[in-house]
Amino acid sequence: MRKRDMSPDRRIKTILFLLLFFLVDLAYSQGLPKIPLYIKEKEIQVEVARTPEERAVGLMGRKHLGKEEGMLFIFEEEGYHSFWMKNTLIPLSIAFIDRESRIVKITDMKPLTLTSHPPPKPVLYALEMNEGWFSRNGIRVGDIVRFSR
Repeated sequence: MRKRDMSPDRRIKTILFLLLFFLVDLAYSQGLPKIPLYIKEKEIQVEVARTPEERAVGLMGRKHLGKEEGMLFIFEEEGYHSFWMKNTLIPLSIAFIDRESRIVKITDMKPLTLTSHPPPKPVLYALEMNEGWFSRNGIRVGDIVRFSR
């Protein structure tokens, strides 16, 4: 049996669909503007999630995260801001950061889980990085996260 070739119209529609899918995926993965953060001697580039909508989406749907990249969540008020990994495809580590910019907890989070990860005390920030990034770079609870060198 011989396969039937696609009609020119169907081929064009398929190409347009794939192009649209690629552009939407590219736009989504580009995310928010990046800023530098400093922890000890490390400089990282982070996307900043400030609004409730940006924080709700976070890194959901991403297929990769750069080696020295992450996402910083900034909250309007200190609180027990918990995180989960629903629709998040990559394993992450999260650092909860208090109002003095001190890391109060670091924990690993498994992809596609609904486990809640709360901080031990009220925090103003949370920083998500690739799983294991903090331990590989000697970053520990008590370290300070800086917005400038």
